[in-house]
Amino acid sequence: MIRIIKILLIAALVTVAVAQSKQVPLSDSRLTVHTLLREDIFAGFMADDMTRFARGEKNIQLLMEQRPDQKGNLLSWKGGALLYRAVIANESKRTDEFQRYYREALDAFAEAKKAPGNDGVAAITGGSFALFADRLPSEYRAAAWSTAYDNYQALYKLQAPFVDKLPLHLKGEVLAGVAQTAQRTGRKEEAAQFVDKMLALLPGTPYEPMAKKWKSNPESAANTSLTCMTCHDAGRLAVRMADLK
Repeated sequence: MIRIIKILLIAALVTVAVAQSKQVPLSDSRLTVHTLLREDIFAGFMADDMTRFARGEKNIQLLMEQRPDQKGNLLSWKGGALLYRAVIANESKRTDEFQRYYREALDAFAEAKKAPGNDGVAAITGGSFALFADRLPSEYRAAAWSTAYDNYQALYKLQAPFVDKLPLHLKGEVLAGVAQTAQRTGRKEEAAQFVDKMLALLPGTPYEPMAKKWKSNPESAANTSLTCMTCHDAGRLAVRMADLK
């Protein structure tokens, strides 16, 4: 039931995003590349809207030319898009195509870490692998979860000093990401510690009931996800454009 509710929630959020993002003002340098790309890429990830997803991919390339100082962040978005392409190819049993997209995704993520403008790389990389790890061929899943864990760890180290002051979405995502990936990589004690952090810092939020479930039955975390439980409203394109006006 929880998974069904979550799927319906995601569908509703994506529907709103579609209405909000008919045009993407790439030339407005006041908007971050994340704001400009997120909704089109997520429309593919969450609603299988490949028309909008393709627009997001095209915009990544255009922004590469317009904002070379954001190359790291843009490469991580490209890596996430390529990873999703790899997942689709795998599920359609197009093995050669899967191998090509997966290799290109790993290359993009690796290059992103070394490029300028990479403040969002850990979040995008960790989130992408956490989202798609279980949809990869079985022999790739352990490495994918390990990559997700490493990136959520890096993100938490940056945010730990002020994590309690972060907006709900950002706070919830980093704590849930570490808890989930720690559990999926066999780090049971660490996973339990972060579930406790979630219970302490996220009471009365959508993360709380799931954290309670994990605490009472840690093994249930293998079949559930605590990520993307809330919408990053403040970062939406329409909201940001309205703020700028």
